[in-house]
Amino acid sequence: METIELGAVTVTRIKEYYGPVGMTPDAFLPTGPPGAWENTAWHTPDFLDPRTNVVNSAVQSWLLRSEGRTILVDTGAGNHKERPYSPVWSHLNSDFLGELARAGVAPEDVDVVVNTHLHVDHVGWNTRLDGRDWVPTFPNATYLMPGADFVFWNPENGHRTLLGRGNQNVFEDSVAPVHRVGLVRLWEGRHRIDANLVLEAAPGHTPGSSVLTLDSGTDRAVFVGDLLHSPAQIVAPDHNSCFCEDPVEARATRRRVLGWAADHNALVVPAHLGGHGAAEVERSGGTFAIKGWAPFTPYTPHTPYTREEAGA
Repeated sequence: METIELGAVTVTRIKEYYGPVGMTPDAFLPTGPPGAWENTAWHTPDFLDPRTNVVNSAVQSWLLRSEGRTILVDTGAGNHKERPYSPVWSHLNSDFLGELARAGVAPEDVDVVVNTHLHVDHVGWNTRLDGRDWVPTFPNATYLMPGADFVFWNPENGHRTLLGRGNQNVFEDSVAPVHRVGLVRLWEGRHRIDANLVLEAAPGHTPGSSVLTLDSGTDRAVFVGDLLHSPAQIVAPDHNSCFCEDPVEARATRRRVLGWAADHNALVVPAHLGGHGAAEVERSGGTFAIKGWAPFTPYTPHTPYTREEAGA
């Protein structure tokens, strides 16, 4: 398994999907500066297929073992979900639970689930299909969800969202079922999980977007969810993906979190970076630069995590 030790915390990458997401770089990062995707050393083939000019993305969870507990950060897209307006994530049949088992974890072993935000590809494995019902995949876990996102994505509240129908059915099949049985803890502002791990609000991508900060011994990391989708956003942090609900707030949050990571020598761990999965950053004038990559094993073009190879 792809595991590193950060202080007293063990971090393991759990893969669900790796492959194209049906968008060109200009569509994915519409305000990006000219040439932002041309650094082939960064982008090919981990983030961009040069043959098709289509963005590649990883959907993965981060399994943390800290103070005797098992914590899962984000839960991917999930299997068998009806996603009429997000076809890449519709009716997947991946081996995610097999990946978790190979890391030595059964669903019953998970103590805490962290949803950094409530987008379609971050909450899918919150639930699994049992007959005709969606039931909690991790029945013994506390599901930590940002309160602001819970309100924003609840269809009963009628919010108009940038993602629109792209998040259709997500609240009903992946959020409400775990809330209904009392497994959800909604939080605002800041929430400490244990001595090593703290959740903090990082709004902009969604109203409730959050980051998870790891501080243990001499090691630090920040799990940033969708604050970053591409290495281009490290060197050009004022440029958002097309999915950011509040572009102004997203830019400010990205700069703040990257600044903290640079100043504290913290590993930046986004949700969707393939390749080495995470980066060390440093300040470079008024922006940031990539100082190095995490020691996870890179995805390769032959890794069986495309939609077709995953059994979708």
